[in-house]
Amino acid sequence: MQSPVEIVQHSGGVIGVSWLMIALPLLGAAILLLGGRRTDRWGHLLGVAMSLAAFVVAVVSFVEILGLPESERRRGIELYQFIPGIADMGLLIDPLSISFALLITGVGSLIHIYSVGYMSHDPDRRRFFAYLNLFVAAMLLLVLADNYVALFIGWEGVGLASYLLIGFWQFKPTAAAAAKKAFIVNRVGDFGLLIAIFTVWTTFGSVAFGDLSGATVSGAIDSGATSQGTITAIGLLLLLGACGKSAQLPLQSWLLDAMEGPTPVSALIHAATMVTAGVYLVVRSGAFFEAAPTAQLVVTIVGVATLLAGAIIGCAKDDIKKGLAGSTMSQIGYMMLGAGLGPVGYAFAIAHLITHGFFKANMFLGAGSVMHAMNDEVDMRRYGGLFSVMKVTAVTFIIGYLAIIGFPLLSGYFTKDGIIETAMEHNQILGWLAVVGAGITGFYMSRMIFMTFFGKKRWADDAHPHESPSVMTVPLVILSIGSIFLGAFLILDNRFMKFLVPAVGAPEEMPTFHFVSTAGLATLALVAAGAAFAWFRYGAAEVPQVAPRGSFLTTFARRDLYGDALNETLFMRPGQWLARIAVFVDNRGIDGLVNGLAATIGGTSGRLRRIQTGYVRSYALSILFGAAVVVGALLYVGNM
Repeated sequence: MQSPVEIVQHSGGVIGVSWLMIALPLLGAAILLLGGRRTDRWGHLLGVAMSLAAFVVAVVSFVEILGLPESERRRGIELYQFIPGIADMGLLIDPLSISFALLITGVGSLIHIYSVGYMSHDPDRRRFFAYLNLFVAAMLLLVLADNYVALFIGWEGVGLASYLLIGFWQFKPTAAAAAKKAFIVNRVGDFGLLIAIFTVWTTFGSVAFGDLSGATVSGAIDSGATSQGTITAIGLLLLLGACGKSAQLPLQSWLLDAMEGPTPVSALIHAATMVTAGVYLVVRSGAFFEAAPTAQLVVTIVGVATLLAGAIIGCAKDDIKKGLAGSTMSQIGYMMLGAGLGPVGYAFAIAHLITHGFFKANMFLGAGSVMHAMNDEVDMRRYGGLFSVMKVTAVTFIIGYLAIIGFPLLSGYFTKDGIIETAMEHNQILGWLAVVGAGITGFYMSRMIFMTFFGKKRWADDAHPHESPSVMTVPLVILSIGSIFLGAFLILDNRFMKFLVPAVGAPEEMPTFHFVSTAGLATLALVAAGAAFAWFRYGAAEVPQVAPRGSFLTTFARRDLYGDALNETLFMRPGQWLARIAVFVDNRGIDGLVNGLAATIGGTSGRLRRIQTGYVRSYALSILFGAAVVVGALLYVGNM
């Protein structure tokens, strides 16, 4: 494999001021948060403007990158000295980071615009847009940073903004609990990332991406400067961090609860950007994974296990947002599988990440449009027949649905099938499991379509569904266009793979996308079978408004594969008992000893105090008695 090209220090052109991508939304967040209620009337417009301005900078930087020779497409921007001798604050503008920047600012701006309508009646809309701007700024720092320390700052900033947005409606106990759960579970992954960064520093003396190429890592192993075990440990710790942010097994439990936040939050954080941060981390750290085959294998295993788990969970959810969350978990699993397959897999993983950002944001915002029309009802069993009254929402949602199931010639067909084909070439077991996951995707996504937009109307009496305003539907239309064409644009002729070469290195051989292949035909057949079964169960048959009890497998899926129960059994309850034991020891042991000593001294002094009567004759008698004792003692000693 050819290593990524060297980083060229650059300060001219638009790339030289690419820090504005971060600074503009950060400035917007600061104005809206510090300005308080005085910015209520126009705060949402400022939030939209700052995100759009960052998108413009990203587009111009992208065009400038395209105009450079391949050997000069990695540009380093030095900002200021941060931690002397360890890490400076700087940016790395290369094909990988600029691809993410375009996704974050482009899709993020559409979500900002959509939120103007969706949050129009919320009294805290200005604060919501401040948090959106803060999130965009933190996410951009994460992907544009030129070293692990700066990346970690963005990583934690994203965690903070996610906590604030998930718990935005903090008056709802479920939202507050979901925000805390997301924050705590992510701290587990963040601890792994932090230890990985420490290990990288102690092993290589640098945390800058430019100093940690594949040649550097493999050379350190060959020279004996470090061991294979250390590199494997770094890879596994990086993967732990990725699992937290990207909701991969075993740190996936926070994602479905996070649907308690406003729907634009689900679209921005849990579809298009934050949950993909783990995939970015694995691809950016490819030098470590390629030098540690064991860690690379674990990445693929985690990806396959998660794509199956998320798909199974999605089959049993009646809450439309939680069904989409299970789908997100599954699709990130596909990306993680691709990221564990080396340079060819990197390109397909990032391409699927980008197309997923479009069609999943499209569907999340479409779900928000449905909720907006149905008095915030999320239960699909109370929908049905909405196609006739919400045609724009329905058509755009269906386009996203066709993209995600891999309908021929739509985006998912090229990117997801590319991952499956690459997996087949590396490991037949992983490849066929990914095919099975695609079949399950065909079922649960078709189930969602039939229950929501077709069949008999199952609306509540006070529901009067109607199409959303254009400020909400126009972003849906734009996202659906990307869901149709983006996959072909990225994958055909290996266009995107060649673009990424300066950042991730070139594969030994450029792959050829096969329109007809064994894996592709098997995938289409299983997807069609899943969709047909969904039609039989939820399209042609009557859907009850109350979910039937179901089998053990149904309960298993409804309870998120008992992930919460497992966490409670292994971590929460032992933690509670340890806390109770610590409280008992503290109360009865440490406090008991201190309080007992104090009580003893107090009791003794209370009794001794009674000797002080205040009468001179008593004191004289005491002195006489004491003198007699002293004289007697002296006489006794003298006669010995």
